[in-house]
Parts: sequence; structure tokens; C-alpha cells
Amino acid sequence: MTLITSKQLLLTALENRFAVGAFNAINMEQIQAIAEAAEEECAPVILQVSQGAIRYAGLEFAAAMVKTAARLVSVPVVLHLDHGYDFEQNVRCLRAGFTSLMFDGSSLPYEENVATSQRIAEIAHIFGIPVEAELGRVAKASDNLCYEDICALMTDPSQAKEFVERTGVDSLAIACGSVHAMEDQGADLNLDRISAIRSQVPQTPLVLHGSSGVTVESLQQAIPLGITKVNVATYLNQAFTRGMREGAAKFADSVDPRQPLALSRDYVKEAVREKIRLFGSAGVVHSSGGFRGPSRQFRSAELGEAE
Repeated sequence: MTLITSKQLLLTALENRFAVGAFNAINMEQIQAIAEAAEEECAPVILQVSQGAIRYAGLEFAAAMVKTAARLVSVPVVLHLDHGYDFEQNVRCLRAGFTSLMFDGSSLPYEENVATSQRIAEIAHIFGIPVEAELGRVAKASDNLCYEDICALMTDPSQAKEFVERTGVDSLAIACGSVHAMEDQGADLNLDRISAIRSQVPQTPLVLHGSSGVTVESLQQAIPLGITKVNVATYLNQAFTRGMREGAAKFADSVDPRQPLALSRDYVKEAVREKIRLFGSAGVVHSSGGFRGPSRQFRSAELGEAE
């Protein structure tokens, strides 16, 4: 199936109260694992390439791998830029064929975040490509912040309404208690904050970053409140590196790197499968490749099939 854009996909998820898994990948094995798990679970999937992955693999190479994976499966696949920190990177990804963009101006002054998000959205929309922006700031585990400090970084609900109206972005990444790069699942989301933001932007899909450290119960409660895209990175990297360590021990006498890499791929695939089921997106893709929600069935073109 050819790549699709994320706009109608996320609006449908919002309407039908499930979330689409947005999985980061940095190499071929991770991309294969994500695509295969989505295919087997009959789930739409967002394959994310971060700026770190672009530095590692190269923009054209990373994009080409995702495009190839999308062609080999029948489920909808989105090629998304994760945490694009500047205007130029977003434009480069637009030219490289990405079907969804993100500008992360969360560390910038509010007005600068608004101005750049608006500029990127205006250009991307000319080509029918949706844009995600971030308001508030999701802390990093390395920041070692207390809960009160994390709360201070959370998205202001009243500001969210103004931000979406002024920028014209298609989805909004919010800060609501998650933390980037947490290695254990101990964070609880502020569900009241999510509900308050949703009340201000009821038609805008909300995005959760840093989900790897969030408790299962908290995620299950947040999705019906409007979280429609859930980013997963650290959890997959943990699975991949566990496979590498076990593979190195299991195949200690072998010089064939494919053996530990294949084990890592299998572990990532199972981690993706687990998340897809948790997010409620398993089984929503019709056998024809179209997308089925409880209220109606969508054809690929209606989901924004990209050339």
C-alpha cells in the first residue's frame, strides 16, 4: 500500500476513541518489525523518523526504507518526522516525501513557536501534508525533575485553543505528565489536564510523547479522553538491545550478524504488537486495505493517500 497522510487517520481515531501507534525506527530491522506487526494486527501505523535517526541513517535512506515497507503491506502507513526542531528540517522532509511533519518549538518562546508552526503548516498544507506541533514541554528523564516541576511544564488548556487557531496545525502534542526516555513504566498522566485541553480543542487530535514510561492503566484512561497518537521509542529500543545482548550470547561462536539482528527484530515486533493492542487499533483495517471505524469504513484515498 502506498503511504497515507496522518490527518484523516487521526480524526477517525479521535471520533472512534482509539489511538494510532507512532513507532520510532532507526534501522531496517526495526522498520520491518513495525510494518510486519501492523500487518498482522490489521492496524494502521505511523512510522516515525527522528532527527537523530536522520543523522544516523541519512534522510533519503531512512525515507526510502519506510516507503519500501509501506509498499509491502496492505495496512495504512504514515511516514512522519518526529521532533523536527527547525523550519529547514521540516522542508527537507517534505521534499523527501514524508506524509506527516512535526515542528517541536516547545523550548522556544511562545510567539516564536506560534510563528514557526504557522509557517510550516501553511507550506505543508499546500501539498496536502498535515503538521503536528508541540505546546508545553515533555521533560526528559535526564532532567531529574520532581513532579511539581513536571506539572509546571504541562500544556496550558486555554493557551492550546489560541495556539491551534493561530497556527492551523492538524494535531497537538501536549505535556500531561509523561517523560521522555523513561526506562520503567511508572508515570501517571494528568487525566484532568488532558480533559481540560480536549474541551478547548475538541476537534484536534492530541498526541502523547514519552509513552514508554507511562503506566498501562493511565494510557488506557487517556485514549478515550482524546489522545489519538501515541509515540513509542524507548520501549522499542529496549526490546531491540535486549535481543542484541541475548543474541550475542546465544550465537557467541557465530560471525553472522543476522542471527542477533533477527532476534532483535522479533523482540521489537512483539513490543509493537503489544502496544497496538493496548491502543485499541488492532483489527480496524479492513481486509481490502481500507480503514474501518465503528461509524463507517474509509477507503485509502479518503485517508489521504499520498503519491
